[in-house]
This record gives sequence, structure tokens and C-alpha cells, in this order.
Amino acid sequence: MDISKLLKKAKKGDDHAFYELMQLHKTRLLKIAFSYLRNEEEALEALQEVTFRAYRSINKVKEAEYFSTWLIRIMLNYCHDQSRKNKRIADPSLLDNLAESMDHNQTLEIQEALLKIDARCREVIILKYYHDLRIKDIAEILESPESTIKTWLYKGLKALRNQMEDRSGLNV
Repeated sequence: MDISKLLKKAKKGDDHAFYELMQLHKTRLLKIAFSYLRNEEEALEALQEVTFRAYRSINKVKEAEYFSTWLIRIMLNYCHDQSRKNKRIADPSLLDNLAESMDHNQTLEIQEALLKIDARCREVIILKYYHDLRIKDIAEILESPESTIKTWLYKGLKALRNQMEDRSGLNV
């Protein structure tokens, strides 16, 4: 069944339809939560809380095509709140793709370099490259124009490149 049909049913109170919607997005939401919270238990708790919040306010979703963006926004808000509450910096997790192609030290260097760049730029890089979101979707999630997202991405990649060059003394 497609998302728009499931969403319509969920808005009418069909719990099974809502469950199906959440199942479709569960893996992505968990990855996002883990990348911010860096703890499996906290990521699972975040998924539970986001599921509750989504269930409670499912009627706020106007169009099915924005359901995924809406859920991710809820997750990001929750993760930011938790990070502030725990007085921790929201930092990215080790990426599976990077970990496969690089040794552990290189991955740690990238993670450390990411922590040193602007938070907005870091968040765009994480959403774009760690979670494979499109610029359009990132713009929706962060409630900013696509041109701003592209600027933050460009600045973030440039800052990341500079951080990596400073660390290695080589051009990356």
C-alpha cells in the first residue's frame, strides 16, 4: 500500500496503517537518532518518543509526500532537545560507507573535523551524505530555502576540507 493511502487511514484512526507508516521509516529514523545521540538505547528511546509525537499529531500532515520530512523534523527536534538537555554536542556517528572504505583512524579524523565546523553546516553534511537526503528534503526539514542549504553545504565541505588539510598537512 502506498504512503498516501496509509496516511489517510492513519488520520482516520487506523492504528495498523500508522504502524505500517512507522515501519517504513523506522530504519532511517534510528540511524538519524543514533548519529546524534551516539547511544543505541537513547536512539531507541528517541524512536519511541517520535512515534508517540507523530501518532498524537498525525492530522497535522497535509500531504503524504511530506510525511517522511515531517517525521525527520520531529526526530531532529527531539535529538537537539536531548543534546541540549544532556549538555552534549550533537556529533555524527561513524558512517558505514566511510568505515568500509577507510581505516578506523581516518574515520575518526573525519568525525573530529566535523565537530570543528559550524553546526548548521555539519547538520547539512550529515543529512546529505550520512542519510542520503536530497537538498529539497533538507530544506524542508530545516525550514530554510534550498539556496541557503546549498550555501551551508558548500561552506561546510570547504571547512571540512580545510580541517582535514590542517590535520594531515596534505591537500585532500
